[in-house]
Amino acid sequence: MRRETQNILLVLLGGALLKLAFSGTYLRYVKESLQPWLVVTGAVMVVLALVAIVRDVRAGQRQEEEQGHEPAHDDHEHGSSRSPWMLLLPVLAVFLISPPALGADVVNRSDRNTVQEGQASSGFAPLPPDEVVPLTIGEFVTRTAWDDSGSLDDRTVRLTGFVVRKDGDVFVARLTISCCAADASPVKAKLVGRDFAALADDQWVEVTGRVVPGSATKETKWVPTFSVSQVVPVPQPEDTYEG
Repeated sequence: MRRETQNILLVLLGGALLKLAFSGTYLRYVKESLQPWLVVTGAVMVVLALVAIVRDVRAGQRQEEEQGHEPAHDDHEHGSSRSPWMLLLPVLAVFLISPPALGADVVNRSDRNTVQEGQASSGFAPLPPDEVVPLTIGEFVTRTAWDDSGSLDDRTVRLTGFVVRKDGDVFVARLTISCCAADASPVKAKLVGRDFAALADDQWVEVTGRVVPGSATKETKWVPTFSVSQVVPVPQPEDTYEG
C-alpha cells in the first residue's frame, strides 16, 4: 500500500472516530465513559496522518530541488492494485450510514434474563417513598430475582425500554453492556394486564405498574411478570443501553 493511501485512510478513520464521538453516535457501540478515549484516539490518528503528509510533501520538494526537474510520472504506479482502497468502504459507511442500536432481535436470541447473581436482600438500597418509583430494567429484574424482602411488592414502578414480542408474549426490554455492544446482554420483563396490540417491536415505551410477586424464578428464567396500569410511547433515548 502506498504511503499516500495509508495517510488518507488514517485521516478518514480518525475523522470517523471523531464524528462518532462528537455526534453521540458512539453510544450505539460503547459506554458513555469511553467518549474521551475515542476523541483522543481519533485526534492522534488525524495528527499522525497530517504530520506524515507534510513530511512527504517536504521530502518530495527537496528531491525535486536536488534533481532540478520534475520527476517523471510512473504509469505503473497509477496502475497499481486498487484493493487498498476497499479499506475505505467501512470508513465511508460510518459517515454515510447510521446503523440503529441493537434491539429486539438480540433480546430474542436468549430466553434468560441477565441478573446479578447471589445478591442478598441486605445489599439493596431502600426504595424512595415516591408514589411511582422509576427503576432501570436491570435493577428491577435483579430485585425481583434476589430481593426476598419483598421491597417491590405493592409498589408502583416505572420502567423504560423497547418492546419485544416472542411466542405471543410481549416484553419491555433493555440491553446492558459492560464495555461495548459486543458484550450486550438482555434484561426484560413480561407485560400483562393491557392490550399491547398497537405496540410494534423495538418501539420505546414507558410502562407503569406492579410486579407479580414470585414471578421471577429459575423456572421462568428470571423473567418477572409486570402488571401494567399505563403504557406511554416515548422517544428513543440517546443512550439506549444500561450500564
